[in-house]
Amino acid sequence: MIDIDYLKQLLDIFDHSSVNDMKIEKEGTAIRLTKNLKRENAEPTTLHYAPPAISSHVATPLPTSPTTTATPEENLTPSSPEPSGEQRDDADTSYHEICSPIVGTFYRAPSPEADSFVEVGTEVSAGDVLCIVEAMKLMNEIESDVSGRIAKILIENAQPVEYNQVLFLIEQ
Repeated sequence: MIDIDYLKQLLDIFDHSSVNDMKIEKEGTAIRLTKNLKRENAEPTTLHYAPPAISSHVATPLPTSPTTTATPEENLTPSSPEPSGEQRDDADTSYHEICSPIVGTFYRAPSPEADSFVEVGTEVSAGDVLCIVEAMKLMNEIESDVSGRIAKILIENAQPVEYNQVLFLIEQ
């Protein structure tokens, strides 16, 4: 049998030593002492939070002269010349942008075998469905908020879209 005072001294010495594991046999009794290294030597864990990267396609207004004020439609005029095949016929044409309200996948039709909701040149009224943006397995119908003619479809079918990315240009 091991004396209690001997055992207390042994534990005190073991606690203050650099020994991590010890086995003692005395008078037919075996004692094994092991330090819990995970708690004693563990460094505090620091968690770092990085906010998600957000990319948006927000049009930057073109600089205006101090004496004039440009309307948002005038700011859509490109700063560099467009390719000759896509030049606009009328510089005064105003376009209304239809933007994606969510991040998701752009679909021009309600199903793969169905016709597209709209094509370039289609006349639309406010409230007409223009496309679907799928987000988290939910199909979100994107409606026109103005009446006019579809001037340009800026996204290919089944392509990812960002929040506030321009999907359509509507000529009013």
